[in-house]
Amino acid sequence: MKRVRIYSAPDCYYCDRAKALLTKKGVAYEEIDVEVNREAMKQVIAQTGRRTVPQIFIEDYHVGGCDDLYALEELGKLDSLLGLPKQGDPPS
Repeated sequence: MKRVRIYSAPDCYYCDRAKALLTKKGVAYEEIDVEVNREAMKQVIAQTGRRTVPQIFIEDYHVGGCDDLYALEELGKLDSLLGLPKQGDPPS
């Protein structure tokens, strides 16, 4: 499985939704609280131009926010990005 990072903030509904989808898929993720680690948020803004949370990365690929994550799921592209086996494939 690939490395997933979520830049989030406490009491953030969209952060919670994004984490819930990843948890449902059994995906471990690293959560970076931008209120505690303000320097991390500065780096995300410099890299992506976005100032909102969550900001989600799979390896070095910037997914975007919660809506972007769910859009990938609806298009059937999220599992392959995460390195998850396709439905019906035996586990590796």
